[in-house]
Amino acid sequence: MLCCMPGVAFVPALLVSWSSAAFIISYVTAVLAGHVEPLVPYISDTGTKPPESGIFGFMINISALLGVITMYIRYLLIEKQNESSHFVRSSCNMFSLCIGLMGCIGMGIVAAFQELSVPSVHDIGALVAFGSGVVYITLQSIISYKSCPQWNTYFVCHIRMAISVVSCIAFIPMIVFASQISMTKIHWTSGDKDYTYHFVSAICEWTVAFGFIFFFLTFIRDFQ
Repeated sequence: MLCCMPGVAFVPALLVSWSSAAFIISYVTAVLAGHVEPLVPYISDTGTKPPESGIFGFMINISALLGVITMYIRYLLIEKQNESSHFVRSSCNMFSLCIGLMGCIGMGIVAAFQELSVPSVHDIGALVAFGSGVVYITLQSIISYKSCPQWNTYFVCHIRMAISVVSCIAFIPMIVFASQISMTKIHWTSGDKDYTYHFVSAICEWTVAFGFIFFFLTFIRDFQ
């Protein structure tokens, strides 16, 4: 595997595969345990009760750490490319890194404070994670365009921007509909009050989360 991924390409590859596994394993465990309904629960719902809470907390913390490493390497890469090309201000690159690190901190908060135990802190962490993540990938998409054609192809830039746009669009209804839910619970059925709000916001949440995963997948070529 390492021979197929020269340089540090294994870092975003590991981030993508580990994060995907964190979501999927927690989801499957929670469904099999009967703690959530199979049809689009919130991501946090799949990591609230034991045993999936332990799996979720551990794996999301590792994902946050891998995210920090990936973003820092991306920062260093742009700084190095910028020495000869001068396609972006160093302050803009640093700002993007800081926003990304805030998102990783938000992930750590989500993993540490369970949804039903400390809902207010958990929700703040989720808002920081998703909000900062959307801003980060948007900034990185803009930086990618500025680095064309020397350091990126327009095809890759278009993919990154498309992912950013979809994530931004999904982020808004995710917040709006979630704010309309009047109760905190993890086992939702179609007859529950506010179920429609939950269903729509959960779909948007999964869309944004996997938008992040697919975005970091595009870093593999750069990191080679």
